[in-house]
Amino acid sequence: MRIAQVSPLFESVPPKLYGGTERVVSFLTEALVDLGHEVTLFASADSVTRATLVPCAARALRLDPACQDPLARHLAMLEEVWRRAAEFDVIHFHLDYLSFPQARGCPVPQLATMHSRLDVAELVPLFRAFADLPVVSISDAQRAPLPFANWCGTVYHGLPLELYSFRPGRGRYLAFLGRLSPEKRVDRAIEIARRLDLPLKVAAKIDDKDRAYYERELKPLFADPHVEFVGEIGEREKGDFLGNAAALLFPVDWPEPFGLVMIEAMACGTPVVAFRCGSVPEVMRDGVSGYVVDTIDGAVEATARALELPRKRCRAYFEGRFSAPRMANDYLAIYERLVAGEHRRTQRRLGLVPPDPPSATEEPFGNGAELA
Repeated sequence: MRIAQVSPLFESVPPKLYGGTERVVSFLTEALVDLGHEVTLFASADSVTRATLVPCAARALRLDPACQDPLARHLAMLEEVWRRAAEFDVIHFHLDYLSFPQARGCPVPQLATMHSRLDVAELVPLFRAFADLPVVSISDAQRAPLPFANWCGTVYHGLPLELYSFRPGRGRYLAFLGRLSPEKRVDRAIEIARRLDLPLKVAAKIDDKDRAYYERELKPLFADPHVEFVGEIGEREKGDFLGNAAALLFPVDWPEPFGLVMIEAMACGTPVVAFRCGSVPEVMRDGVSGYVVDTIDGAVEATARALELPRKRCRAYFEGRFSAPRMANDYLAIYERLVAGEHRRTQRRLGLVPPDPPSATEEPFGNGAELA
């Protein structure tokens, strides 16, 4: 199958440092190449891939001080995708809703994966206006605010099985990995570590919009002797950082669409203690991958118990549910359904087949839930 993957331009594919969506695009692209498909990746020129790369920016926009208007760069990339659309059997967008305005004119099947939170009031009229366009969620919880959208399926993220090595020994510290933003609640992680008298290592980036919050609220907390702030880390450092941790703390306070760091920790065998928000109950399995909690008190107690969980069982849970090949095959099932549906519509337009009966329905798409 000839497949186009269209990535955001904010980070390279894969990212050099922080970046969730572009990392997932990389894992999916390479897994599809492994399966023998002809994949074209629209991304920044500093991306690294075995697919055919169409460079749409000289470098990742977040790292390019010369870029003043990221939206303009993305619109130019979309124009290039539409211009070349006939070269592909299916086009897969990872730009949230940015492809919507021109999507109806696309001559080939296309879909858009939503990677961000959807509980935003302004999205309701937008998704109603484009309710016919095929979209994919990364958790069932993510799609809840927009149940009327044309959801083709939920596909959980996946990682290459060899990306992170299993670490059988119990780690020496608690870990926090993510952004230093209000919704990520690193303050909760610091409180949990303090009450357990355990060291906490914080690997995180600070976006410009969160700088004032960091200076006002978090910087004083980092003076706690339990806390070591190691800054933003890249893929090379992440395996050691997560694998040498006794547990990952994921104390989020927002409708988390997926939470890639949870499965990255599981891949190392490191259990996760996560607050019950958004996708967390879908991704986690209590007593296997760690624990899902509702309060700081519950998190303190659960973290103490998580330190004794068998790390081999945590890794096995990751392998069964969150591999990149599983993710690629889930998306392939959706691609094939979209292509088959377009083929039927073309035949009906040409009068080669009778119209479907009114009662005909499509079979539901899989989301990997049968692997749970």
